[in-house]
Amino acid sequence: MLRIAVAAMFFMAGLCFASWASRIATIQQNLNLTDAALGGVLFALPVGLMCSLPFSGWIITKIGSRNLLLTALVVYSCTLVTLGLAQTTLQLILCLLLFGFSSNAVNIAVNTQAVAAEAIYEKPIMASFHGVWSMAGFTGAGIGTFMIGNHIIPFHHFSLILIIILIVIIVSSRYLKNDRVASAGPAFVMPDNSLIKLGIIAFCSMICEGAMFDWSVIYFKKVVLAQGAWMGAGYTAFMLTMAGGRFIADWFAHRFGLKRTLQISGLLTATGLMIAVIFPQLYTALFGFLMVGAGVSSVVPMVFSAAGRSKTMSPGVALAAVSTIGFMGFLIGPPLIGFIAEAATLRASFTLIAMMGLCVTVISTKAKI
Repeated sequence: MLRIAVAAMFFMAGLCFASWASRIATIQQNLNLTDAALGGVLFALPVGLMCSLPFSGWIITKIGSRNLLLTALVVYSCTLVTLGLAQTTLQLILCLLLFGFSSNAVNIAVNTQAVAAEAIYEKPIMASFHGVWSMAGFTGAGIGTFMIGNHIIPFHHFSLILIIILIVIIVSSRYLKNDRVASAGPAFVMPDNSLIKLGIIAFCSMICEGAMFDWSVIYFKKVVLAQGAWMGAGYTAFMLTMAGGRFIADWFAHRFGLKRTLQISGLLTATGLMIAVIFPQLYTALFGFLMVGAGVSSVVPMVFSAAGRSKTMSPGVALAAVSTIGFMGFLIGPPLIGFIAEAATLRASFTLIAMMGLCVTVISTKAKI
């Protein structure tokens, strides 16, 4: 039951974020934000994450990953609703600060629970959990497309998601592992060299992933010139191969090794993004986004699984260090795209993001992993 409960928590976390991502274009339009202004607003997310940096590693040691996960996921989903209520740019920024703070806490706690489940099964299953998260993203994108098509405002959309998440939390909470310990560790632990390298690989990949989450719909609208529901097709295509790739990543890494898996992942990501940039037509861009989804699918699960097996730190603290480095890329990428798009073009932004995919390949080749 632990594996099922952890998978349910991954699904709820993914559904929460995807619900926000699917309505970014709507909220941008409602608040009359330019691309540069949207980029600035989205920067509140990494600021919120950075504020959680000295907190998450310590609190997970003090109250345990189960208690942190349950608390943070409730805050995360409640904050989602406030994003739909925001009437001014300042309100949206404040809500995004809390959204980023709670998202990092949820991420660290749920992956710590996943490490515990993986230890029980004694075989790689981390990627399958992240596959569930991606399936939730695919589901959230579909729900978002339905809500947009039926002109349902973000507040009502997000309120429905909150109700679903609260129900699942109540049902699943009793099956999660209670790993609370008597004494807390230090408020911040500097990761060792191997964890820093894992974090940098995750950082580069998650810049690409974050760009796809927050800008894929806008890219299809403004560059590909997709109409109606086709504006969300790129995001849906990306989520489809991302989810599918994570369900085979454990097998692939076991057969070909972690290094080769990461090298191929970086190449797929960079190639897919460049196809979408060079050939910004509907079908070629869709194919490129499919490649990007396959490319980023295995990087984060493999990195988190390796971090959870650290011999110098507890799983929770190691994951806090690596995931925070990685998620900085996930959250810094979107506002960076906005700034570059305003100064140059959106296609130029995606070209720069493609270089991050190549960095995954280069760093993985040089690192001893």
